[in-house]
This record gives sequence, C-alpha cells and structure tokens, in this order.
Amino acid sequence: MPRDGAATRDRLLDSAERLVLAKGFSATSVDQILEDASSSKGAFFHHFASKQALAHALVERWVDSDLATMQAGLTAVRDIENPIDRLLSFVSHFEKWAESLVAEDTSCLYIAALSERDLLNSETVYEVERGVRGWRQAVSALLRDAYAHADVANAPDPDELADHLFATFEGSFLLCRTLRTAEPMRAQLRVFRQLLTSLLDT
Repeated sequence: MPRDGAATRDRLLDSAERLVLAKGFSATSVDQILEDASSSKGAFFHHFASKQALAHALVERWVDSDLATMQAGLTAVRDIENPIDRLLSFVSHFEKWAESLVAEDTSCLYIAALSERDLLNSETVYEVERGVRGWRQAVSALLRDAYAHADVANAPDPDELADHLFATFEGSFLLCRTLRTAEPMRAQLRVFRQLLTSLLDT
C-alpha cells in the first residue's frame, strides 16, 4: 500500500461526494469518480470493494461531519446558564454560519441517499438514521430544559420539534439549490428561532 493511501481514499471520497451531490448515486459511475480524482481502478478497489461500499463510506463520513457540526454548536452555547437563552443561541449559532454551511449550488447527502435507497444497503441507510437520531437527541434535550425553565403548557413534543429543526435544515438545502442562493438557510433558521421565542414567551 502506498504511503499516501489515506490521502488517496479521501480524494476518492471527495470526488464521489461532489459528483453524487450534483448528479445522484445512480448517475455517478466509478469511472467518473476516477477521472475526477485522477486515480485508478486499482486504487479504487484497494479502498472500496464496490460502488456500494464507497457509498457507505461516503454517507458515514457525511454523518460524522454533520454530527461534529452539531456538536460545535452545542459547545458554543454550553456555558450559557439560562436554558432558554442556550436553546435560542444554539439556533442563532447556525444562523450566523449559514453561508459557510451551504454554497449556492449545494445539496445534502441525506437527501441523495434516501431518494435512491434501493441502491444502498441497510447499513448505509442506518447511517442516515444515526444522523437524524443524533440531532433529535441533542436538540430535544435543549428543548426539555427550556420547557422546564419557561414552565410552558401544551408545548409540542420535544422530539418532534427537534425533528422539525432537522427538517428545516434539509428543506433549506432544497430552497438554496432551487433559488441559487444561500440566504434561505439563514432565513428559515431565523423563522424557527422566532417561533421558539413565541412558544417560550421570552
């Protein structure tokens, strides 16, 4: 194995990610990935037993990165004592970084994976579920603390509202791609934060 084996693997994944986000899994061939990565079939099959194995590694890497992004938001607000302020600041964190979260012609690998899930194995689909559940667990914990502090009644289920934030991110990717601007991500997160503010009566 060459000394730069890890770099070659990353380069193949980077190329695959660009192509899959632009064209989808089924329309992205191994040959296209090799051309984009300036690599060989020998290198490809050294790292991945098949295109399906590549897809699993790609989605797994995406989920790890997504959960790391979420954790960065949690870290940014962990010292805020008031639970309501902590929750709202968590959402604001992503509002401020919306431009870096998306590009004008970006998409989301979750959408690409689930829209072609018949091409992927169950382990790969589970990786997407891992991402969804990771966000749900973290955000619902913030919501439960804020609910308790505000003593709100008849509030939406914390897990369901946490899923709504995840859906806001995913829907914003679609809007950004359709409208060819990154602004919808910031706008939709701002609306979500405003709804939380009204709910918590702050």
